[in-house]
Order: sequence, then structure tokens, then C-alpha cells
Amino acid sequence: MRLKKIAFILFVTFSSIGFCQEMLLSPLSKVSLLTVGTGDELYSKFGHSGFRIQDPTLGFDRIYDYGGFDFDPPGFYVKFARGKLNYRMSVYNTDGFIEAYKQENRWVKEQTLNLSQAERNEVFAFLQNNIKKENRYYLYDFLFDNCATKIPEVLKNGLGNKLKFDYPHLEDTFTFRQLIHQSLDENAWATFGIDLALGSIIDRKATPWEHQFLPLYVYQQMPNTTINGEAFVVKEEVLVEEKPVDKKAFFLLTPLFWLIVLMVSVVLITYFDHKNKKRTRWLDFGLFFITGAAGLLIFFLWFMTDHVFTKANFNLLWAFPLNLVLAFIIAKNKAPKNWVEKYLWVLLIGIVITTILWLFKIQVFSPLIIFVLLALALRYLFLVQMFKKSESTTIQ
Repeated sequence: MRLKKIAFILFVTFSSIGFCQEMLLSPLSKVSLLTVGTGDELYSKFGHSGFRIQDPTLGFDRIYDYGGFDFDPPGFYVKFARGKLNYRMSVYNTDGFIEAYKQENRWVKEQTLNLSQAERNEVFAFLQNNIKKENRYYLYDFLFDNCATKIPEVLKNGLGNKLKFDYPHLEDTFTFRQLIHQSLDENAWATFGIDLALGSIIDRKATPWEHQFLPLYVYQQMPNTTINGEAFVVKEEVLVEEKPVDKKAFFLLTPLFWLIVLMVSVVLITYFDHKNKKRTRWLDFGLFFITGAAGLLIFFLWFMTDHVFTKANFNLLWAFPLNLVLAFIIAKNKAPKNWVEKYLWVLLIGIVITTILWLFKIQVFSPLIIFVLLALALRYLFLVQMFKKSESTTIQ
């Protein structure tokens, strides 16, 4: 009896798999695009996109989503940091998908696409092929291969030259950094960290097509796309409304507040150090250790990962990895005067070059680093003078 039951389950399972792979959508079917608004967590700040396939004749209503990934594989965080993490395509029940975003208070909008039954089946066949185990995984790239870029890619591959993408809605094009900032709060630690980690590569203007690495721009692109000369979107509907919520950050927890505190503290301590002809050793250790640690991270992201967008990051000019070594040397009562003075001048030149690169927009830095650069420049100049005057200093 038990064997019969197992055989029956296996029969139903494999029959269902075969049916799903080979089924054709009926005349009552619909293919639509779902776009999800931004969330509170960093990973959800840029929204989300997915395909919805409905067919009441087959009792079929599912979401095809390219934004999934597994936490389980060995070395998950290392792979993510090095740009070697595979994302995957997943299929969800539509009701559960929508309810999840409703709970997160994120709007969900649907755009029904103007496709014939044959064209719907072309898109459906492409998605069904992608969901196969051997096809569902892809190497994730934040700018060029993500859940949003997959939408126009699938449509283009499934429908070919029938589609024409126009861009009248883009009165101006933006750099990748500007596009990223559109989804972020300027005075947030996440934004500060992103600007610190991403290089000058993202300061070039994105092409109109490349704007679609963000779900919102895919959403805006669809009504400006035609198929066989006709409008591509035939209906738009809001499935989930976002409830108004006051999301203002507490100012005392923002980077602007703490970086102003840092600059003021460095100015005051340096003033009294100069007045009293001494050197506050713990301050120097802290500044060199923190900038050195930041520089080591930037160096790793630039030279030791496959991420394209972390290359050519000139934050390395002021956040220098060797500062980690100097932090422990300069913490001593006596520092090796000659080479330390030269090293400090190199750091000061690095700050000047950073400013020049910023002015010419070769790389756009976080405006918040102004406070960091001023604090560092002041302290470095003080230390140069201090080491010139005497080989030893009075330590607080």
C-alpha cells in the first residue's frame, strides 16, 4: 500500500512538471509586469520587478522573479563581497507575493502588456525555460544584471524586433551615481557608505537603456515602448497602496551630525594641542586607524573583487591603507621624524588631488566627506609642524 502511494505521488509530481513545461496559455491569459516600491532596508531601497502570468482557464497565476538568492551556499558573504554571488529566478504564488509587500508597506503596481496569445506564449516559454534548474542561476551585477534589467532583456529576447523602446520620458539622462541617489536619503549612513565604496566608474552617464537597472525606470519605460507600432501597455493598476509614514531620521544618529562632531572635535583638540605645545596621541591613533581601515576596504573592493562599479575609486587618495601601520607607530611617544613628515605631505597632496578630481567631476564624492577632509588636513598640517619643531612631544 505504501509503495502504491509513493508511486502515485511520483507520477503526479513528474506529470505536473511535464505539464508546466509544455503547457500553452489560453486566449484568456494575461502577461503583466509588477513593480514594487522601495522599502526601509538597504537591500529593498531600489524597489523590485517581476513578471506575472495569469490564465484563469488553467487556474494559473504566478510571479516570475529574478531577484532570489540563497544564504546557504558555503562562503556566501565572501562571494557577495567579491562579486561572485549567483542570483536565481524563482516562481511565487501571486497572492503570497503581493501580501508580503503589503505587510512591508510597499506599493505594488501592475502593467498589463499588449500581447497576442502567440506572443504571450513566447514570453511564457522563455520564462519556463529560465526556471529550469540548469538555467535559473545567473551572476548578479548591481548595475548590469539584476531583477530589473532582466525585464527588458526577457522581453527583447522573447519578442525580438517587434518591440521598439523609445525614451521621450527621459528629458535628461543621469549618471549611475545620481540614479542610485534618487532612491536614497542623502543624510544616511548607507548612502555615505555607498559613496565611499563605489568608484568613479559610476560617474559616467547611463544610456537610456541602462537607466533600467532600477525597477522604477523599467516601470516608466513600458508605456514608452511599442509593439508592432501599438502601445505596449494596455492597462495600469495599483494593487497595493503605500500608507503614509513619517520616515524622518533622528538627526543625532545621522552621519552629518557625527561628522560635524568629528571635525569640531579635531579643530578644538588641535587648537589646544598647538597652544600647549603637545600632541593628543589617542586622536592621532584614531584618525589613522579609521582612515587606514576604510582604505583597506576600498583597496579590496577595487583590486580583489569582480565588481565593476567599485573600480577606480579615488577615495583611496585620502583613506590610505598604510595609515593602519602609521596608527601604531604614531601612537608612540616618539615617532620617526623624517619619513613621517614626508608621509604626511603625501597624505596632504592626496587630499588636494581628491578635491581637484571632485571639482572636475572625475569622481563625485559624498558631500559629507568635506568635514572629514577638513579635519584630516588640519591635523596633518599640525603634525608636520609638530615633528619639524621637535623629535619628541609631550603626550596627553
